[in-house]
Amino acid sequence: MLSEPNTMEHFLARPNTPSLRRTKSNGSLITVSETSSREAKSRPYTNKNYDTYLETKGCFMYDHDDGIDSNSKSTCRQILSANPKVPKGTVFEQCAFESTCRRLQKKNEAGVTRIIGELIVPSAESAIDLSHVTFPHLVVSVNEGWDSSISLDEDQRLPPLAQTPLPQSRQFRLSRPQPDYAVGFPRQCFSEDQLEKLAPFVGEIGDMSFFMSTAYMYFPFMTVEVKCGKAALDIADRQNAHSMTLSVRGVVKLFRVVKREKELNRQILSFSISHDHRMVRIYGHYPVIDGNKTTYYRHPIHEFSFAALDGKEKWTCYKFVMSVYDDWAPSHFKRLCSAINELPEIKPDVSQHPEILPQPEPGFSESTGLSQGIEGVDVQDSSFTSVLEEEAQPSPPDSPVPPSGPPRENEGKSSEAFKLPQKRRK
Repeated sequence: MLSEPNTMEHFLARPNTPSLRRTKSNGSLITVSETSSREAKSRPYTNKNYDTYLETKGCFMYDHDDGIDSNSKSTCRQILSANPKVPKGTVFEQCAFESTCRRLQKKNEAGVTRIIGELIVPSAESAIDLSHVTFPHLVVSVNEGWDSSISLDEDQRLPPLAQTPLPQSRQFRLSRPQPDYAVGFPRQCFSEDQLEKLAPFVGEIGDMSFFMSTAYMYFPFMTVEVKCGKAALDIADRQNAHSMTLSVRGVVKLFRVVKREKELNRQILSFSISHDHRMVRIYGHYPVIDGNKTTYYRHPIHEFSFAALDGKEKWTCYKFVMSVYDDWAPSHFKRLCSAINELPEIKPDVSQHPEILPQPEPGFSESTGLSQGIEGVDVQDSSFTSVLEEEAQPSPPDSPVPPSGPPRENEGKSSEAFKLPQKRRK
């Protein structure tokens, strides 16, 4: 369990400084803002050490010994028992259900998503447009990289880099999340006063923040990964665990700024869904807070086959998601706003502002102490390059980022030592 820095500077937005890497396959420059293919974004999560690496960041893909609190248990039961209306005239009609399930067995991820995606996880925006959901303050992303989120690597205090860098083929870094589907809150749902308070923490367009996933999504609370093939759901679970750790972390950071983080202990703050052509797994994600230390855990809510028993549970996930949109999301939004309203006012002071730079990211062995590396996978930003390509065309080592200077004694006590962003998110 790693301690979190508790200075105001730590919570503020910071510049995004993507590196450019040239790949041999097409000779083009790839930046972190580009979208990776389905295969590329999933590749790092296939490594057997990924679970261990997540654990070094305080992210555990199972329940804490104490589990979720009683309020969250009650909430999960209520959401699962909700009975919203389901659509008619779909391939889930009894006359088409059996043949649809047979057809899905031969489809890839894109095919599964195309045929049943909206029947397993309905779009929040479409549900709002059709007045199926009364809470209007939701925004959706589809297969978009979380360029605006500060990575787990950069967030925490890690051991210093080794004197002799590891070969590129043995370095391992957390990939950038790029969920198949995600839901959060848009800028438009916050008042002008709230946006003013959030401004130092979200920065400019292109900056990185604990509170953002994409440039237009604040505080994401649900991700979905779609797979096909054997053991693919385990990969989806890893992707979702990574994404939802960033999600829960953002809420915890917000409440730490206003000294209310204890309210969140063992409370489910986000949900994830992994599914393929037959199986669905639904999880809740929550923090365990012990002083200035936070760890993140996953609670299994429900796992089932929608194809079994003549489709007895074919609408279970659909109803669960709609209830999250209409019942859970409004209360979660209200909780977020209560903390945002208490954020301190940070006045601009250009002369005293120390530039906040991202720190170098360590290799897998450097941060875990494990000797085994990642064979065949190089993960850096959104560019995924094979080891053979790296050996054929070596790239220069990353230059270390100079420190921003020794900490000041009064850091975190005076908000006037920090500068407001020059431009606000539009």
